Amino acid sequence: MQSISAEATSHAPFPGGPGTQFAQLFVPSLQERRPRTLKHDDIFGVFDRNGDVLSGPASPDGIYYRDTRYLSHLCLTMEGARPMLLSSTLRDDNATLTCDLTNPDIFDAKGDRLLKHDLIHIRRSRLLWDAGCFERLAVRNFDEIPHRLQLEMVFAADFADLFEVRGTPRLRRGENREPDIARNRVVLAYTGLDGVRRATTLSFDPIPATLSGAQATFVVELAPYETRSLFIHISCDKEEIADRSPRRIFFIALRDARRALRYSTSRAASITTSNEIFDEAVHRSVSDLYMLITETPEGPYPYAGIPWFSTVFGRDALITGMETLWLDPAIARGVLLYLAANQANALDPVADAEPGKILHELRHGEMAVLREVPFRRYYGSVDSTPLFVMLAGSYLERTSDLDTLRRLMPSIEAALAWIDDYGDHDGDGFVEYRRLTEDGLINQGWKDSSDSVFHADGALAKGPIALAEVQAYVYGAWCAAAAIWRALGNSAQAGKFEAKASELRDRFDACFFDEQLGTYVLALDGDKRPCRVRSSNAGHALFTGIARADRAASVRTLGKRDFFSGWGIRTIAATEARYNPMSYHNGSVWPHDNALIAAGFARYGFRHEAARIFEGLFAASTYLDLRRLPELFCGFPRQRAQAPTFYPVACNPQAWAAAAPLLFIQACLGLAFDPGSRFVVFDDPVLPAFMDQIILRRLSLAGGSVDVALRRTRSQVVVDVLDRNGSIRVVTKS
Repeated sequence: MQSISAEATSHAPFPGGPGTQFAQLFVPSLQERRPRTLKHDDIFGVFDRNGDVLSGPASPDGIYYRDTRYLSHLCLTMEGARPMLLSSTLRDDNATLTCDLTNPDIFDAKGDRLLKHDLIHIRRSRLLWDAGCFERLAVRNFDEIPHRLQLEMVFAADFADLFEVRGTPRLRRGENREPDIARNRVVLAYTGLDGVRRATTLSFDPIPATLSGAQATFVVELAPYETRSLFIHISCDKEEIADRSPRRIFFIALRDARRALRYSTSRAASITTSNEIFDEAVHRSVSDLYMLITETPEGPYPYAGIPWFSTVFGRDALITGMETLWLDPAIARGVLLYLAANQANALDPVADAEPGKILHELRHGEMAVLREVPFRRYYGSVDSTPLFVMLAGSYLERTSDLDTLRRLMPSIEAALAWIDDYGDHDGDGFVEYRRLTEDGLINQGWKDSSDSVFHADGALAKGPIALAEVQAYVYGAWCAAAAIWRALGNSAQAGKFEAKASELRDRFDACFFDEQLGTYVLALDGDKRPCRVRSSNAGHALFTGIARADRAASVRTLGKRDFFSGWGIRTIAATEARYNPMSYHNGSVWPHDNALIAAGFARYGFRHEAARIFEGLFAASTYLDLRRLPELFCGFPRQRAQAPTFYPVACNPQAWAAAAPLLFIQACLGLAFDPGSRFVVFDDPVLPAFMDQIILRRLSLAGGSVDVALRRTRSQVVVDVLDRNGSIRVVTKS
């Protein structure tokens, strides 16, 4: 996925080397801190387990809005002491963060104890909604005598650009304004070098005993067993709400947030299995997915991940749309329409943009606006464009929604033209990438680290580079185009696209399959020399169907020990020159990569192999906080009774990782849809070893829905229809 190159970076979560322009100097391990994250549309928060935002060198904590940190410090103390953590958890639907705290022993200046520990309970309830953070502190006295307590809330806003937080140095910054202080609110403001004023408004209820530009102090008198509540509202760029009661709008926001989540998830099919732990994991996956979705004018769009990628990414959203297509086709539709609306229509070397190319990344922060980083509207991914056409074809196959496809046709035609013209600069029939700006990404496939494309001896490949999986996606795009044009009644053009796909398949086999390696090479470099490296990229050839049937069995070597860690398939084999299980792309395990490979295995009839990969990733999730699959984890071998080794700064949650279990389910069950015949199809279904039954409810098709149970009986899986709404048939193949 996204990463740092030696000369330039977009957003990778690890340090850059000498010469790195947009590198992260240092970031503490997110796994070590296990922060709590919340998101709603364009606002997200990173909090410690107490619910605080702790500032400090390279701290990622904060409340961020549109790529700027609007709150960099928020720390609660009681009589000057930090409360002790009892528990910290997210609601199952991710609507709220709840932190339970209690007092430590509190002493006066002489050393006499004023308050024994564990007598005062504080429950912090927090949510994000409508560019704001809403919090209630319920303080309860469990002592038999009354107590008069002083609570302090210290706060600050540095208005740092997200790239600045990640370590990119800035020679100049804008101007911080003097705090504007009223009885119950403070406005902290900053005017950037882009001329934009950004403001954080903190409002309090009740009115603090004292209030400054950095601290609010409350005096709370509690009778025995009495509870008092304090409310705080932190708003980004919405100073007009300062006069509204934080107490009242907390409950309004809570109601609206829960209602919105219920509404959005009501579109999705539900999943229940015989394994309660897996149910927790898949429920968290679905909750994370819908938390990461931002509503745009074109529809729902999954932002890539928190904290560094909470914005539009083309590749991530397209793959997430594929992973979730069976569950909720509206996500794929929103992604397609948004990316069509933001497709490049002119040549812009600074943005790596060419006519017809699909967006890679969109940023709103000060540094992007000023082009201190090149990612305001950046098109430096070689695979987003064919993936766009692929998803359009898959969406049509899933829904028969010709109205949306007709709306997308100009963008689909432009994307296909880009594949033929700009994508294949040298006319050899393969799509290569080369950056148009020195500030752009060196490598522009999903493995976009600077060292992710190399030869067998470890030497870095020089471009233009044709990646194996990109050719597979282009094949998928031509096949999708053929299906789209045929559905629109143009059989002649459909036949031409089918011929292009067939020609590419033959050329790909001749140039990319290496008999000695027994699999597809990683890439062809600028001199057309093959990068003879065994990588997970080969599995994507199975995913799109470009692999010949007799080659598919060879690619199954991805399941052998040098690839399969026990938790999942590594990005490269442990025998390769640059293998490092702690690297970002050269030996780590990525859930989305594994899901695509598993879907490829299933496509060629290897469902038991897909189920084995599924079991590995599920086993990993049982060790993870909140059962949440991260962006990636290290590729060390699985050891009995030990957890997987975490990647220190992996984003969590991450959209395509959250959606990975959903694609695994589809792959293992052979789940497909035929809207024309109104069939829901299960082709030779297999259940992974950790479940004996799975129930899918509200599987939607052609205006109807069906509830289905699949149960293991000896060596077979039996499909039962539990309920039906509309004239849908369930078909089982074996």
